[in-house]
Amino acid sequence: MTGPGTVPQAVCQDTAAEARPTVAGLDRALADWSRPGGPFDPALLAAHEEAESFPAEACAALDAWGLPEFYVPVRHGGRQEHLDEFVALLRRIAAHDLTVAVAHGKTFLGGVCVWAADENGPARLLARQVLAGEPVAWGLTEPGGGSDLLAGALDATRHGSGWRLSGRKWPVNNATRGNLMCVLARTEPSGGARGFTVFLFDKRATPDGTVRALPKMPTHGIRGADISGLEFDDARLPAHAMVGPVGSGIELVLQSLQLTRIVCVSLSLGAGDHGLRLLRRFLGERRLYGRGLADLPHARDIAGRAVARQFLAEAVAHTAARAAHQVPEQLSVVSAVAKAFVPSLIQGQLRLIGDLLGARGFLADVEGYGAFAKLERDHQVVPLFDGSTWVNRAGLAAVLPLLRPGRRPAPDDADSPARWLREDHALDPLDTHRLRLMAPRDAVLGALPALVAELAAEEGGSTTVGLARALLAACEALGDDIGALRPAAGPPGTAAMRLAERYEWCFAAAAALALHRARPRLRDGVWGADGRWLRGCLVLALEALDAAPADAAQVFGELGTLLTTAPDTPVSLFDSDGEIRGRGAPALLPGARATEARPAGEVEAA
Repeated sequence: MTGPGTVPQAVCQDTAAEARPTVAGLDRALADWSRPGGPFDPALLAAHEEAESFPAEACAALDAWGLPEFYVPVRHGGRQEHLDEFVALLRRIAAHDLTVAVAHGKTFLGGVCVWAADENGPARLLARQVLAGEPVAWGLTEPGGGSDLLAGALDATRHGSGWRLSGRKWPVNNATRGNLMCVLARTEPSGGARGFTVFLFDKRATPDGTVRALPKMPTHGIRGADISGLEFDDARLPAHAMVGPVGSGIELVLQSLQLTRIVCVSLSLGAGDHGLRLLRRFLGERRLYGRGLADLPHARDIAGRAVARQFLAEAVAHTAARAAHQVPEQLSVVSAVAKAFVPSLIQGQLRLIGDLLGARGFLADVEGYGAFAKLERDHQVVPLFDGSTWVNRAGLAAVLPLLRPGRRPAPDDADSPARWLREDHALDPLDTHRLRLMAPRDAVLGALPALVAELAAEEGGSTTVGLARALLAACEALGDDIGALRPAAGPPGTAAMRLAERYEWCFAAAAALALHRARPRLRDGVWGADGRWLRGCLVLALEALDAAPADAAQVFGELGTLLTTAPDTPVSLFDSDGEIRGRGAPALLPGARATEARPAGEVEAA
């Protein structure tokens, strides 16, 4: 076992051998690191969890592999080019350990305001630091402030050509561990939308005694992460520490959140991967009433629902990551939907898995399933990141009248997600100058009528077409209900929030249809044949929209059966390199059974 912050020599050698870090390369590295004595050894990570200590060995291994390069945009010397690739990378880490993914990935969130402002001075400074492995924090929250950015009391006042900071930021991820923090500070005593500014702060450049670390916050999940804070007492900042113009802080943070919310869903995708891996193993091992648990209809139904949730989450996450490049003007809606919907969807998936695992999932070291308890605890924190589920859903509810289905003409071919989701489509460079605080339209849900019509033209009266038509009818009913909604002052009421949740389900199902349309290869293989994955997504959405089809149990039962009869096929639409899974996936063998289970005492590498 290595000491804190150290990396085995083999890790450095593997990193040097990797000419360019890739998703597939990270997969191989994580598998190697998860062996006994490695930085991702489950026993080591469990020990950090128990002691509430920082997983320094795992983070050091990711530094050596080159992950910090993906936190810096290409134009500033890094490798961050396509957001979907970065989501795939962080997903792989989260599938092994959510605490590590949160602890290391926070540097992306910490620097995003600087990249969004796109000013050469602060960007060059930050890029050098991040590429050298320096963690970065994002100081938004303050004691008692919750998610209300306008309530921030950290004060920045002029001091010569620079500034002085006084106040607190807490709780903040990486606050104690890192030397760098982007902070949102009040630069006008009266506050308001133009009363805040972002600063890039370096502890090492401040006089002793002007910055003090605040205690680590005890958390239910991600116990090893550095969730702490800082207190500023007339801490001096140079003029070049300011990010963006004076008074632009709130707008800059809100635009940056549109990107970080999409990245956050990678944590949920990884949690879903981990949960399904444990479930697949359990179904292959467990016997009940003289037969395999996977043979029981109830177990197959629950497993199938868990699988369908993973596919639907993937469709939303991939669509949102590509939308950041192609329709950034619409990202205020797309990112809010993704952040409200995907973590909630996966939290529901983990509840289903926990129901099947029973006590084994929550007792440490019981047949290797004790990792589920940590996974379930860790993921409960994800819905709170970058605006809670309520905050994102409330923001969506506030603009529902503008987004009402049928209010605007359907997007043309250039704007349709079925075009920019194609695997041969070259993504536009990410242009933060195109981000808007209010989206003029939603091209994903707007494309639903055309997607359903195209599917019907191809498949006639197939079961999948029937489900798609039912979805379109549910979406039209949503439009009528939004149209009947009466405006009200203050926070959105219960009726508006329920409409926003229905909107999320319609958006998610439209994203799945667009992905199915854009990628013909998704219609092959174990999950794609006969539209299996797509039918699972559509049935899941229709159930949530109170339009459940009569054959829902059959659809989920089939997916649940495939989870164990095709044990070597990952529950994913994507290959190991992060691209859409192609042809050649193993076919379902009639009557096939799960492979022989591993010894009961073997520890799950997670």
